[in-house]
Amino acid sequence: MALTIDIKSPDGTKVGDVTLPAEIFDVQANVPLIHQVVVAQLAAARQGTAKTKNRGEVSGSGKKPFAQKGTGRARQGSVRAPLQRHGGVSHGPVPRKYDQRTPKKMIAAALKGVLSDRQREDRIHVVSSITDAPTTKGAISAVRQFSDRKNLLVVLSRSEDIAWRSLRNAENLHLIVNDQLNAYDLLVSDDVVFSESAIREFIAGPTSPKVAATAVARESEVEVSA
Repeated sequence: MALTIDIKSPDGTKVGDVTLPAEIFDVQANVPLIHQVVVAQLAAARQGTAKTKNRGEVSGSGKKPFAQKGTGRARQGSVRAPLQRHGGVSHGPVPRKYDQRTPKKMIAAALKGVLSDRQREDRIHVVSSITDAPTTKGAISAVRQFSDRKNLLVVLSRSEDIAWRSLRNAENLHLIVNDQLNAYDLLVSDDVVFSESAIREFIAGPTSPKVAATAVARESEVEVSA
């Protein structure tokens, strides 16, 4: 089973349609799996550079702050102890990595589940071309024609440099290239707008360097023979 979605021009006119494969845009969403993948992605984005000094790293001498006996106070052995002012921090954070191992199949399944959920709610849209000239007003109008919801995810292909430059500073718009699409960006966006070239490249899938080199070599052979 395949799904069909309209392709609209920047002025809102239907100019064609694109077929969405059901194995990507019509699968059952696994909510616990999506949650695990999103948590792993957010964890990987953490820097993990928080650091405090312990009693061995703060400045200060090893002198006792006051006598062991006779003061009526609790005994203290160093001015660098955590109980002392300007002393070290006990059990404070240290640099660490928050990365979680997430298999590629889980990441792909989560992405398909979120895409399918957005498709079932009619929140995936396709525009033939966003803009032919660097104009922010026209580009925003082209992608905002589908929805008045606040957060919009715009998916472009790597060759659409003019569209990227036109939308990169627009408010409440998040730009991403089709080969970097992920579950988290889809979840935090109300609607998803693909350019026609971006969605066709996304459906076609990644091409390995070996396959691409072979295709280029064959095209060169054809040109030489012609």
